Amino acid sequence: MDSVIEVQRQTHEEVERLERALYTLLSRNPTTHEVKLQNEHKASQVLDRISSRVAALNGLYSDETARKEDIDNLTAKSQQNDLSEFYSRLVKIQEHYNKYPDAVVDGLELELDAFLYEPDPEADEDLEGEDPISLMFSGEEAYGKYLDLYANHSAYNNLKNLGKRPGYLQYLDLLMNAQFGPVHRELSQETRATKDYETYIRTLHSYLSSFSKRTQPLVDVDSQEKTAGAEFDVKWEAGEIEGWGESKAKAPANGSEAPGIWCAPCQKNYSKQTVYDAHLTSKKHVKATAKMASSGEPSSNPNGNGSDHPSHGPSTRSRFRDAAYHTHMATFLLASLVGFLNDTKSNVERRFSLTAREREQELLEQAKPPPAPPAAADGAPEEEEEERIYNPLKLPLGWDGKPIPYWLYKLHGLGVEYRCEICSDHVYMGRKNFDRHFQESRHAFGMRALGLPNTKHFHEITRIEDALALAEKLKQEGKHEIFEQETMEELEDDEGNVYNRKTYEDLKKQGLI
Repeated sequence: MDSVIEVQRQTHEEVERLERALYTLLSRNPTTHEVKLQNEHKASQVLDRISSRVAALNGLYSDETARKEDIDNLTAKSQQNDLSEFYSRLVKIQEHYNKYPDAVVDGLELELDAFLYEPDPEADEDLEGEDPISLMFSGEEAYGKYLDLYANHSAYNNLKNLGKRPGYLQYLDLLMNAQFGPVHRELSQETRATKDYETYIRTLHSYLSSFSKRTQPLVDVDSQEKTAGAEFDVKWEAGEIEGWGESKAKAPANGSEAPGIWCAPCQKNYSKQTVYDAHLTSKKHVKATAKMASSGEPSSNPNGNGSDHPSHGPSTRSRFRDAAYHTHMATFLLASLVGFLNDTKSNVERRFSLTAREREQELLEQAKPPPAPPAAADGAPEEEEEERIYNPLKLPLGWDGKPIPYWLYKLHGLGVEYRCEICSDHVYMGRKNFDRHFQESRHAFGMRALGLPNTKHFHEITRIEDALALAEKLKQEGKHEIFEQETMEELEDDEGNVYNRKTYEDLKKQGLI
């Protein structure tokens, strides 16, 4: 058995080396998002190893008996000038290396050197595809830059009694509103009490928790969730959870106060006696009664009356609380992921404006390794790096690549949003961009899709309903010429005479041209 003191010394040395490796990782200046995330994951692994070694070291110091016995053994023999203990331990070390001659003396140092090694994508072409961090993310997440919420969006649109089904961008806006209150507070309590909603919100919470851990490895997400869960328990018992207190108050304690008549075989509640009596002769009820009788289940409700409702039973109340819990936790996580949601929305809007060929070209460019830093004239790498642009207000960039002054931003009203329904609800920032877009291809395409000409009569019209109404009004006023494009086009004959299209075609039919 190794000496307790020697094991403590080795553990202290290992902790110090791991701390130096952690300092090396955190002192690096990553050039890309991928390198930054790789360093954070490596730092998280080093922190886990330090924590495990410190816990083991604490256990060794807590064992006072073994430590005192080892110290007494060494002290007693050293006072008698007896080196037998020293030679017995030396023999054990020699036997170990004779048995394992290929053992590495300083294995931890070599392991840390390999762990801290930064591969060069240009020099080490064989290392392509061996990045374990990239396997954690889907293609839509783009190495942890964006959220992949398409599956959650589909599950949300499949909820019952939802009403209007939002698009993906509108769904992202609903999630971004979690920083101002509980997520999905726009849903009715009837919808949130369903099993589908509980499954949806549980999946959403699980994904957000996983994404937070993968993109923020140095943040203790588990401790934050535990604190938020304890806060939920306190608020739930006090009935202070926003949007759920009313439903909790309506749910009876014993599940026997719901109005109506409960049919156990059909698992359905009937509000009137006449409706209940009428359904007793239906094939569905007879079949359900026979099935219950064959299975041996009791045909009456647990409370012995005809008014027990399944939605107020213990299992449903538990599901109701679980849905409220996962809603609270999803709201907590979304509030910390607002930056990722903003980036995701911007990326989706940008991709919507690209053609299929442009998207393919973008994927090819992303697959290429990042360019090497420029070198100076003498071959040495250039030390001066471009300063990072500080733009907390996200102001537009000017001709020099720097944010424009804030007073100019306010002067041109670039903070004011103008939405155009004809352009598929596209938002234009600032009055100048809004006025200019009426002559651009996006707006002209939207007008052609409506079967309307993009003339000055429809300037400032952004709603489809208003555009159609104006077109009908112009027709009634006799301004048919704006809808008859052939009368506005002029054609020239061989002799230089100019006619509009209609006159030109009439003369040509008569053989006069």
